[in-house]
Amino acid sequence: MIQRIGSMVTAVFRRIVPDPLVIAIVLTIGVFIAAVVWGRFPEEVGGPIDRSVWLLDAWRGGSGLWKLLAFAMQMCLILLGGHILAEAPPVRRILRRIADIPRSASAAAALVGVVAMVLGIANWGLGLIGGAVLARETGRSLARRGITAHYPLLAAAGYTGLLVWHGGFSGSAPLTMTTTAGAEKVLPKAMVGADTLAPLNATILSPSNLLITGGLLFIVPMLLWLMSPKQNVQTIAAFLPDETSETNKRSSIDTFPDWLNHTRLMTTLLGLALLAAAIGSTIHHGIDRLGLNDVIMYLLAAALLVQQSPESFMQAAARAAAGCAGIIVQFPLYAGIMGLMVASGLVQILTSGMLELASPETLEFWTMVSAGIVNLLVPSGGGQWAVQGPIALSAAQEAGIGTGPMVMAVAYGDELTNMLQPFWALPLLAVTGVRARDIVGYTAMVMVVAGGWISLWLLL
Repeated sequence: MIQRIGSMVTAVFRRIVPDPLVIAIVLTIGVFIAAVVWGRFPEEVGGPIDRSVWLLDAWRGGSGLWKLLAFAMQMCLILLGGHILAEAPPVRRILRRIADIPRSASAAAALVGVVAMVLGIANWGLGLIGGAVLARETGRSLARRGITAHYPLLAAAGYTGLLVWHGGFSGSAPLTMTTTAGAEKVLPKAMVGADTLAPLNATILSPSNLLITGGLLFIVPMLLWLMSPKQNVQTIAAFLPDETSETNKRSSIDTFPDWLNHTRLMTTLLGLALLAAAIGSTIHHGIDRLGLNDVIMYLLAAALLVQQSPESFMQAAARAAAGCAGIIVQFPLYAGIMGLMVASGLVQILTSGMLELASPETLEFWTMVSAGIVNLLVPSGGGQWAVQGPIALSAAQEAGIGTGPMVMAVAYGDELTNMLQPFWALPLLAVTGVRARDIVGYTAMVMVVAGGWISLWLLL
């Protein structure tokens, strides 16, 4: 039954889901129209024409298209570091050995899901790229061994790291709220104080998050196992006909600068320097105040230390940069959507409307639901917290709930609808060769089941 439902849902989504850039453009137009019709404007802003002009100013201004440029660079660096680390020879050897483990298509889907989620908890960029590479290598391994497997399901399993990332150690909202400087980047300064900060033991390392995220590590792979289709199977040959090598091309060494470019000494020195700086920051501030920049330093340090030379590092970085294209092009669009929603009051209307349904006992659940909806329009954990955080924290203060649970409620909603919003799947699609419409039916099934599990514990 689960196989049939999964295949049916995927067939429907394959017919109706456009490419991610088209989705971003459609959302921009839709939010603009909704803002003109239902938005809240100053008294001097009159009819639809005045509202449109006012919204266009907000869309192109510093709080619109360009608001998330610094954050976009942080996201690109995380993705870059994760990609370089996943492509390093030692890591790739490990991934290929893992790819040879499963003896059936169902076991392969479950295994890819487990590894992608574990890596996603460690770092969302590593989970996304590692999951994508493992899905591809598993598809190739199964094909070599004559085992028929549905490749789009393997790619969908590789994307499940984005289902748990915000409950892991690169979750932007929890990491941002560990320090005053981080909180002031996304919240009004008047709201930031000692009582609004949340150490990691109140968010990522809290017992409730360990239970919720740990449960997903078991539930999602079981669902992937059960969804593996027996009919209408599409193998990897339909998406990646040729098994191309992505090994680094080594140029000749004729001069001393050439030697520097090919020696591990250079990357080791820089990697150790970054590692020392990251460890020093962690010791100074404490691990429960680990920030987003600290995570980036750890990730880049690891990537530098496992790569063979500056040349191999930059070749891997060049390939990784292609996966950043979607972030570079679409982040401003989603920042513009966020600007339209904030300027028109739509996000306040949406979030407040949801929270009006809540009692103190159900506030975290309705916060998660509203965050899931907002994430479809603003697919950025940090960007979404900047929009929704002030409203969520105000509601929490009235209900007597701490900052930590509300940060995680927003985080769960954000990561949950990543399974429906294909924005972050762009790098995975590039690695695996599938299209968003090929995987979103399976990830939607994962979203429904995971949403039930998370909701259960938030309501309890």
